[in-house]
Amino acid sequence: MSAALPSGITVFERGWLSSNNVLLTGADDEPAILVDTGYVTHGPQTLALVRHALAGRPLGRILNTHLHSDHCGGNALLQRELGAPVVIPPGEADAARAWDESRLSYHPTGQRCERFRVDQILHPGDLVRVGARTWQVLAAPGHDPHSVVLFAPDERILISADALWEHGFGVVFPEIENRPAFAEVRATLDLIATLKPVLVIPGHGAPFTDADAALERAYRRLDGYEAAPDRHGWYAGKVLAKFHLLEVQQQRLPELLDWLAHTPYFRRIHERYFADADYGAWSQRVVDELERAGAVEVRDGVVFNR
Repeated sequence: MSAALPSGITVFERGWLSSNNVLLTGADDEPAILVDTGYVTHGPQTLALVRHALAGRPLGRILNTHLHSDHCGGNALLQRELGAPVVIPPGEADAARAWDESRLSYHPTGQRCERFRVDQILHPGDLVRVGARTWQVLAAPGHDPHSVVLFAPDERILISADALWEHGFGVVFPEIENRPAFAEVRATLDLIATLKPVLVIPGHGAPFTDADAALERAYRRLDGYEAAPDRHGWYAGKVLAKFHLLEVQQQRLPELLDWLAHTPYFRRIHERYFADADYGAWSQRVVDELERAGAVEVRDGVVFNR
């Protein structure tokens, strides 16, 4: 179930194109911290939301749980407009400093992110203090090998990013690269279970209190992926296609299928899980399954996001 938030924590719950943004505040004159900044197309909205919630206090730092485009797309704008340094986990710091869009996944996934400056590194084991609350930085590999989560042990509040949602977790991207990572997902879920959080603020969706039920659903989903990895492949393919449609909102079917044909990660999913299937037919089936699920509508040769 969703829950009220304690003082000093503001969550901007976003649509699935953008991650949630979590603003951590202390005293009125104490610099605030923002965890994750959403997708680049929502940058102006993110800036307006953050400015309003800051109510004149400075933004001291931007912390990224990981560098997927939907979590750090607003970094550059907020860095320019609010003067806040950007702090990222260490695993992709070199790629971010060089702005290698292949290593950062933006080119392979067909997604966008404005280049930002890396100011500091957020190491697992660090402590982040805001007001009277101290957050532990914990490694949470699986969905992304370099992801971290934040945990306030005194109140048992977890900012879980994409490691745990109320109904699952994010695509396990290393698996698409044929790098085993389901065991890392399980280890991260096990870690969360030991923390016994009473409030979870996920990367997507509303904050919730029943962590045990969420973990049970996540373990069940992971069991299914381990037993039949192609199920994860279907999930990943549909997520990438849906993310694109969330951005463009509508596209003629031939143009969408052409976009899928030229998106490297979509091809990797096909090669990893469905190499025996005709690529064009498989791409069309992804769209068909999204339509059957009510996630898109196809009308007069145009695919509309729903």
